[in-house]
Amino acid sequence: MSIQAVKFNRKDRPEFFKVLRNRVNQHFQENNISKHANFEMVFKSVFMVCLYTIPLILMLTGVVASFWGVMAMWTLMGFGMSGIGLAVMHDANHGSYSSNPRVNKVVSYVINLIGGFHTNWRIQHNVLHHSFTNVHEHDDDISKGIMRFSPDQERKGVFRFQAYYAPILYALMTVYWLLLKDFQQLYKYSKQNLIEAQGLTTGEAFVYIIFNKAWYVGLTIVLPIMLIDLPWTSVMAGFFIMHFICGLVLALIFQPAHVIEETDFFKTDEDGNLENNWAIHQMRTTSNFAHKSVLFSWFVGGLNYQVEHHLFPNICHVHYKDISSIVKSTAKEYGIPYHEHETFFDAVKSHFTLLNQLGTGSYDRKKALQAAKAAA
Repeated sequence: MSIQAVKFNRKDRPEFFKVLRNRVNQHFQENNISKHANFEMVFKSVFMVCLYTIPLILMLTGVVASFWGVMAMWTLMGFGMSGIGLAVMHDANHGSYSSNPRVNKVVSYVINLIGGFHTNWRIQHNVLHHSFTNVHEHDDDISKGIMRFSPDQERKGVFRFQAYYAPILYALMTVYWLLLKDFQQLYKYSKQNLIEAQGLTTGEAFVYIIFNKAWYVGLTIVLPIMLIDLPWTSVMAGFFIMHFICGLVLALIFQPAHVIEETDFFKTDEDGNLENNWAIHQMRTTSNFAHKSVLFSWFVGGLNYQVEHHLFPNICHVHYKDISSIVKSTAKEYGIPYHEHETFFDAVKSHFTLLNQLGTGSYDRKKALQAAKAAA
């Protein structure tokens, strides 16, 4: 069973993206800049990997042995884990880290270092989310059975409280990813012929997942229990602290980029058609935030510039800030919305407001569209 083909409206102002792409390309040509990683990106990659691995080494070698010292190490690992996900493997899996495909392939494997599986991630994120952002039954990022992220999703009674239980589920996100999600996705993507499209059989993918999970558990659970001079319960507490931090960070960066009051949600007609062309669709379903916070943007891999990322996923995130003014001015020129929140707090607030509206049934698509037009 393959997924239904989605057809964007190629007649919907195609000149917008053509002009925008030419202007962005001109920016790189005139400034003699590569679209891929620079020294800042390489330094960040090393920093994030070290932030994750060095605390683990310090614990395993006994350099840090006290209870609170060990908890501090797990906390650092949580931020390192999220940093690897946001600022290292993300670019590599998009092919934007380097012009050399082999480099991208090698760097993309660091997702396995934090308990994931690179092939599943590419399918969910690159194939389904980026291609069909906020499209009902196509974007895997909003297809969650225990939360309602789209007004087109059936509303259940439990969703009424989702704005309150969402933080708990977000904190558990990478634990779920480690224990169940990769296996569930393997089953689903195999039925949709998406695993084979990545050059793997289902059996091969299953072996890779088992292998990755086994050595990850050995490295982050078995070895710490064996070598750290603390009760196993303390080690497990630290392990879960790491995952809780990572889950919250990842969710609170990605969700306010698409699931907020201002962005729109779509469903295809019977023939798989959508009303906008691909680029305008991305503009209507994506939002930026906290563009003035340099340190924040550095840590989250430039993903507070989600508009630029969705339009140009082949460009390394270290360049998003520089091209954002080009994207914003071109969007204004063509009367296309450019969603953004001044602060991270404003974006998160909008996300939870929408969660509450979707959960209680108070979401009004007409008012949301009017707000989006006003923002434009």
